[in-house]
Amino acid sequence: MVTEEKLREFGQLICKVAAGKTMTREESCEAYRQIILNEQPELQQGAFLVAHITRKPTTEELSGVWDALDQFDTEKFRANIRGNVCDIVGTGSDAMKTVNASSPAALIASACGVPVAKKGAKKVTGVSGASEIFEILGVNLSSPMSKAKQSLEKYNICYIPGEAFLKSGWARLIQYMRFTSAFNIVGPLTMPCENTSCIVIGAYAPQVCDQLIAILKEIGISRAVAPYGMVNGIDASRGIDEFSPCGPTRVVELKNGEIQTYIVQPEDFGIKTHVTFDVASFNKAYDNAVAIKKVLSGDYDNPLADLFCMNAASVLYASGINKSYKDSMEMAREALNSGKALTQLNHLVNQQA
Repeated sequence: MVTEEKLREFGQLICKVAAGKTMTREESCEAYRQIILNEQPELQQGAFLVAHITRKPTTEELSGVWDALDQFDTEKFRANIRGNVCDIVGTGSDAMKTVNASSPAALIASACGVPVAKKGAKKVTGVSGASEIFEILGVNLSSPMSKAKQSLEKYNICYIPGEAFLKSGWARLIQYMRFTSAFNIVGPLTMPCENTSCIVIGAYAPQVCDQLIAILKEIGISRAVAPYGMVNGIDASRGIDEFSPCGPTRVVELKNGEIQTYIVQPEDFGIKTHVTFDVASFNKAYDNAVAIKKVLSGDYDNPLADLFCMNAASVLYASGINKSYKDSMEMAREALNSGKALTQLNHLVNQQA
């Protein structure tokens, strides 16, 4: 049971953070350790999370959050596989909601030969998270991580839901949280597959992309891209946490320890610019899943197919398969149109049954 001294100490930290105090990486790790292990009352946990995200966490603090998640909350496996293993995920909490892009993108990229250890979680602020989508498509979310390891080794694809690899903290919080916290920023950087060497990590704000890449550099990832997609005709602050077929995408890229920032347009992928209505999320997770299955099953020439292939192309680019987004897009399109991406879904459903 938490002592009065620990209660007061944590309460004082809440007040200091709310007043603008920054923490060291070690202090941040300790604070989030207490939250992850449920050592503080829920009232104090919620107050701290809101105070911290409102004050805007520093990169050093977010590195401490990652340390806490990695050390105290992440179950891991190592696959018997060579070469780059990639992940593609978004932070969520973006203003513009699209049909889930990272889930079908993972299937398409894996169909191109890139091992993809896709992780995800249930919805926090949107209509559907990756877990809702894959569950509707037939993936057993209760499947043990050993099945995910086997699927990755055999078929270059696996799905690891937060419920499987998060031991206690974040999984517990996700059930009740309906607001953004530092976990939304750093949670997508957790690595239940220890082979993960590159990642596409979309974020809900441009500055978060910068922070994510800074953290990834700090923890030793060699290749990563962090997109923040925008929509033509809509305020740039209302973007999406993925590559956008509806306007420019700001990209922060990490490659061999060097960071660069640039803008890409839909035409850089060889496609025309679409309107946001064509890729907008439906009101129900089931409808989003149906739309994804429809594209995978043969409806290849539409804006959603472009959205999925753009984001799959980013995985191919980040993994080093191709040197340009356009070449990667062509490869992704071929994998989709050939039916190989649908085959990957079937493998995933059967292997992780």
